[in-house]
Amino acid sequence: MFGDLMGMMGKLKETQEKVKATKERLHTVLLTEKSEGDAISVTITANRTIKSIEIDQNLLTENEQLEDLLVLTLNRAIEQATAVQEAELGAVAKEGMPNIPGMDSLFK
Repeated sequence: MFGDLMGMMGKLKETQEKVKATKERLHTVLLTEKSEGDAISVTITANRTIKSIEIDQNLLTENEQLEDLLVLTLNRAIEQATAVQEAELGAVAKEGMPNIPGMDSLFK
């Protein structure tokens, strides 16, 4: 009984370390999202840190259009980064879960 518990605790600690390492690695995963017509390009990490924003010079005089495109592009970039982060961390967490009957259905 205690052996199983100790094994589960060890696996939990190992999983926590893998999650931490995955979060660190996600700082290096770069994703680029472009607006319609490629007027704006946003590069973001999978941890949702914006690294760069490139704006077509023609948009600089069109404040309203620039703002709209920037908000849309940033939101899509954040959604993309969130999806990558959730998939990566979910895979690590699922891998580290102890074999408890019925728990598989929680990760489908």
